[in-house]
Amino acid sequence: MSVSTSKTVQETRSDARPTVLSFWHRAPRLRRSVAFWTLVGPLVLGLLVFVYIPILWGLVLSVSQAQATIFPTAFVGLDNYRAMLLDPEFQRSLVTFFIFALFIVPLTFVLALGLALLVNSAHFLRGFFRSVFFLPTAVSYVAASIIWRLSLFNGLPFGLVNMVIGLFGAAPISWLSSPNPPWYWLVLVTVRLWLQLGFYMIIFLAGLQEIPQALYEAAQVDGVSSGWKRFRFITFPLLRNTSIACLTLLLIASFQAFDEFYNIMLGTGIITARPPLWYLYVVGFTNQDFGRGDAGSFILTAIILLFTLLQGRLFGFGRSLE
Repeated sequence: MSVSTSKTVQETRSDARPTVLSFWHRAPRLRRSVAFWTLVGPLVLGLLVFVYIPILWGLVLSVSQAQATIFPTAFVGLDNYRAMLLDPEFQRSLVTFFIFALFIVPLTFVLALGLALLVNSAHFLRGFFRSVFFLPTAVSYVAASIIWRLSLFNGLPFGLVNMVIGLFGAAPISWLSSPNPPWYWLVLVTVRLWLQLGFYMIIFLAGLQEIPQALYEAAQVDGVSSGWKRFRFITFPLLRNTSIACLTLLLIASFQAFDEFYNIMLGTGIITARPPLWYLYVVGFTNQDFGRGDAGSFILTAIILLFTLLQGRLFGFGRSLE
């Protein structure tokens, strides 16, 4: 009796197993859904936990009083935004950004475009030069800032830059000790220029390689043999979208400047060299005023969006040349 019962159960299970498998094979939609959420689910969960929920929570804190706590204690409306906009130190940090952007954006744009033109015109070792100029991009901003501060521009007679200018009879310069003259801007601009120049050179190289060579050949037939004329009338107009993208990325990166300022200027006592992110770091993490810190971050985000939209509108980003 028990033997026959066990056989019956085994036969039932063996009959059910093919039924489940056959259903799985006959349901391609279910298989695609399971595969999709298996691959995408962890990414969506990571975005929710580490990006979207913190943004929404920061928005809640920006309209609340949150002193020394990450939980809102009282609703204050737009008072945090008003306090940040009227804060002289926040205004001074925005001025610091504008000065930094005034130097770094055009310098990086011009030098990256020039390097891209030189590398693109090389007939041999093009890959080698492309890799050499791009290599500094892999260096940490913190590591480069420390090297710039402790080795290149340390202000001592045996600092590398002071040794070089000493060969021409110049006295050693204290690069980071005094706001007048503001030699520290040379330190900050050169370290950022060295770190990001190769990245934008690669972007320009990609744009240059998209220009059809037939246009240059046609210009040569028409008598346009000057390199400057070819650049002015063919190369640069066809790099318009690439140029606007580079300018937008450079401006956003200038707003986000923090590592080089913090690691180079910390301890120098020069308050005027503090960008917006450094000031927000002080407000949010040093003063533990998370409400005002979040309000300042959303103000900075709005300024970045405004500049991006105005720049795209002004230069016609994505518009056809025809």
